Amino acid sequence: MHALVWITESSWPACADRARELLPADAGITFLHVVPSDVEALAEHPAPGLLGRHRPPPPGPSVRQISDDEAASLLEAAVARLGRPAETAARHGRVEREVLEAAAGADLLVLGRDGEPRLEPKSVGREARFVIDHAPCEVLVVWSQPPPGLESIRWPPHLR
Repeated sequence: MHALVWITESSWPACADRARELLPADAGITFLHVVPSDVEALAEHPAPGLLGRHRPPPPGPSVRQISDDEAASLLEAAVARLGRPAETAARHGRVEREVLEAAAGADLLVLGRDGEPRLEPKSVGREARFVIDHAPCEVLVVWSQPPPGLESIRWPPHLR
């Protein structure tokens, strides 16, 4: 069995904990972190209203270098929390596409809820919803915090 564990800045502890608790000791595990390509593009373009005048890049490391360093730190922390050997993968691009491509050879995809902490569809963000709906393998969705109670459901008026 091979499991892909998609981690984000907010969900990585819960994902690593569930992988440690639920996956067999002989399972191959790969932690995946994806940096959205639009973040880098936005940071590299000049501010609107400069009428073609470009500012020089700020001194120091590039946005790509900062995102690579942060991804490496998250992946390293996730493997340490797992407490056993695991592979890591850091990607850049459209988040949904990168996760689905990485999940192509996996038996299980583990991901964390990344939306509002309620029992409703918005408890899963846009990218995660797309991945859940199109994953080429089984999917395990975990809460990044303790699950909320039933009182968090916003019932339509006709069902109250």
